[in-house]
Amino acid sequence: MKKIRQLGFGLVTIFLLNSCGLHTTHVGNINGNMTNVELSKKNFQVVERVSGTSTATYIFGIGGLSNKALIEKAKSKMLQKADIVGGSKAIVNLTTESHLSDIFPFYFRWTVTISGHIVEFVE
Repeated sequence: MKKIRQLGFGLVTIFLLNSCGLHTTHVGNINGNMTNVELSKKNFQVVERVSGTSTATYIFGIGGLSNKALIEKAKSKMLQKADIVGGSKAIVNLTTESHLSDIFPFYFRWTVTISGHIVEFVE
């Protein structure tokens, strides 16, 4: 009986300390820029890749930001790094990645990363 109790306690401990994760990615050029790029003229060049990340932590489901707020915060950080104001640059190929890591049911951490490529128009 003692061995069964120890085995049960061990399984419960492993279950509670087990960490799980969920990862999703959305790719697309979903920004609202109306830009014409003619590939035959080679009037642009890819300058660099930029990204921004935001994270929210929830304990027993309480705390953190909404998913929309996480996306906006990550996008804001990406735009700060990009520094495209005042030039002939745009961000294309936006990718939104979400990752949920948890120790069920006590602790959840939701991380959103938005990245894209900066293109500069040379003509």
